[in-house]
Amino acid sequence: MKTQETKWVIDPTHSKVSFKVKHLMISNVLGSFREFEGAATTAGDDFSTAQISFSLNAASIDTEVADRDAHLKSADFFDAENYPKLTFSGNGLKDLGDDLYELTGDLTIKDVTKPVKLQAEFGGIGTDPWGNVKAGFSVSGKINRKDFGLNWNAALEAGGVLVGEEVKLSADIELVKVQ
Repeated sequence: MKTQETKWVIDPTHSKVSFKVKHLMISNVLGSFREFEGAATTAGDDFSTAQISFSLNAASIDTEVADRDAHLKSADFFDAENYPKLTFSGNGLKDLGDDLYELTGDLTIKDVTKPVKLQAEFGGIGTDPWGNVKAGFSVSGKINRKDFGLNWNAALEAGGVLVGEEVKLSADIELVKVQ
């Protein structure tokens, strides 16, 4: 007998997508994206079978500094006017044991798509007071922004650059079962 297909969607009120990148090569700038959506389809409640899709609104970037956010939305970085969405299409979720997974998929920023590997920690499944079944994950990883055409930078007089190439990604995701 075939296992029933289960659909899950991100609960944006209980999820956060954030990043950090080196500034002046001595400290980190933190930011997040305020608008995103995603879904997973699983066989029953088995997330190792998950087909995952995720997108976020490039114009929703928030580093808590309006001028920096405007620069990040510009053609120097995300070019949010011409490329409004960043997308991820998961093509594998390998169970590593102890509620840890390796999530692989294709990340598209601007018009560049590259394969990425992320780490996912499964927090479990629970039911909220209103009867909604939820599942939680913490996802992390890193990418090189230049791989996606995010090349803008400025050389520093003392050596080095203004903005690091490595971007550390972090997402705390709560999914709600819709069937």
